[in-house]
Amino acid sequence: MAKILPYLDVPFQHATPRILKLMKRPASAEKVLERVRAWREVVPDLTIRSTFITGFPGETEAEFNQLLDFLDEAQLDRVGAFSYSPVEGATANELPGALPEEVREERKMRLLRHQEDISTQRLEAKIGRRLRVLVDEIDEDGAMARSEGDAPDIDGLVRITDGHDLEVGEFAEVTVTDCDIHDLFATLE
Repeated sequence: MAKILPYLDVPFQHATPRILKLMKRPASAEKVLERVRAWREVVPDLTIRSTFITGFPGETEAEFNQLLDFLDEAQLDRVGAFSYSPVEGATANELPGALPEEVREERKMRLLRHQEDISTQRLEAKIGRRLRVLVDEIDEDGAMARSEGDAPDIDGLVRITDGHDLEVGEFAEVTVTDCDIHDLFATLE
């Protein structure tokens, strides 16, 4: 029997069919949402992370808002975003409707702020739960660890406030007591 972490990193990139087609990405938001629901039915504690591109040439304000609506419905745990930037030799550079850099950046920041509420709600749902975590670091504030839903150097941490006596590399059983936008706070069992 294979053991895997319940963590998927799927680069959805956008949610509107027209922009996905311009990106040469086969997908539709409806099918993606169906897949997300199906994955979570099979693995209820699945952590789903994705990245999105904002300000792709020709992206309208309405299409950007559809992307925000998609995030509301998909309820992804972790989201990264990049504002579109021309890459030498890319065919997207020739597309009409290039957006100014300030619009691309503003949309990226708006997307990230929008996702903060979703991510925080997903973390709040873990308060009171027991988790098995891997200790990465010990400092004067306790231990910093990762759960199975936290990729190193990408996602948040589990901060164990009473974890001073733990050792790096050790697994620990903790109870989640609080959270912020990115991290969980926990105490030892």
